[in-house]
Amino acid sequence: MGMALQPALEVGEPGTPEEALIARAIGGDGTAFEALMRRHNQLLFRTARSILRNDSEAEDAVQEAYLSAWRALAGYRAQSKLSTWLVRIVTNEALGRLRRRNRADVISLEAAMLSADPHIQTALTEPTDRGPERLLMRQQIRQMMEARIDQLPENFRTVFMLRAVEEMSVAEVAEALNIPEATVRTRFFRARGLLREGLASEMDATLGEVFSFDGPRCDRIVANVLLRAQAEGLIK
Repeated sequence: MGMALQPALEVGEPGTPEEALIARAIGGDGTAFEALMRRHNQLLFRTARSILRNDSEAEDAVQEAYLSAWRALAGYRAQSKLSTWLVRIVTNEALGRLRRRNRADVISLEAAMLSADPHIQTALTEPTDRGPERLLMRQQIRQMMEARIDQLPENFRTVFMLRAVEEMSVAEVAEALNIPEATVRTRFFRARGLLREGLASEMDATLGEVFSFDGPRCDRIVANVLLRAQAEGLIK
């Protein structure tokens, strides 16, 4: 008795072989290329975001990279993984944008330095660590630190606050708490160790969420690429 034939996978199914999607995309199948984009969107966005440090610019770079990849897909020879090939394309696109941005920044900075506009001059002379993004980041770090300090054992927490936050000397802390100086040093050392461990575990837990690639962003990139691909005749 012969083996039953397995039903063919639909293009959009997670188990569809990448080679099949590539072949269909080369033939102008937009659904196949959409499936490829959704598989690699987060990787490419995070790659572009790490270079450009700007969400909207990273989205634009990913879209341009996908279109470049689609145009060159027929020449892809699978000598490297498709993800590696796509990362190289989006990296080149992002680096090109960064170089263009830096050149534009130089020109605009020269123009700004010659400007008599008091608002521009204030922006040039204001310390960079007072910008809204930097202030927000420091606020978030401070809140994380405060929460972790609150979780320290009371004896460790008091020593840490006096030594690290209030910057009291070992002798002053020992006198204030009526404990030996050796105890101050030991508790402070243990408090810093516990803080490092707690902050490291919290960072590890959230590391996978940095520059998160949410559903709307994924849909937006896919829709924009497909629309432009159709205009270029890449979709049949």
